[in-house]
Amino acid sequence: SDSPCLSCGACCAYFRVSFYWGECQSAGGSVPDQLVEQVSPIHVAMQGTCSKPARCVGLLGDVGGAVRCTLYAQRSSTCREFDASWENGVANPHCDAARAAHGLPPLTPPISPERVA
Repeated sequence: SDSPCLSCGACCAYFRVSFYWGECQSAGGSVPDQLVEQVSPIHVAMQGTCSKPARCVGLLGDVGGAVRCTLYAQRSSTCREFDASWENGVANPHCDAARAAHGLPPLTPPISPERVA
């Protein structure tokens, strides 16, 4: 099944996406240095996510429509560890909040065969 993220992108246009600077390419990591800004002595954030309205420099497309991450294979651990609600069987209140901020309804759990009466 297609990921609900490919028709959302709300989290990429809501949160400050910060992480340890060691994830940048210049430090041996995967995130392109030119796409981040320093936010503390040891942390960087994706460009576009430190102000409101936020929008990550890596997000392509329209939030709530068709979207994709232009640096998906190089994305930070912050992004890798962010799950859509119900992706692993549990709700993610941060996903729900980002969607609500963009006027999108929360994702719902998949209907499992045993729950159909």
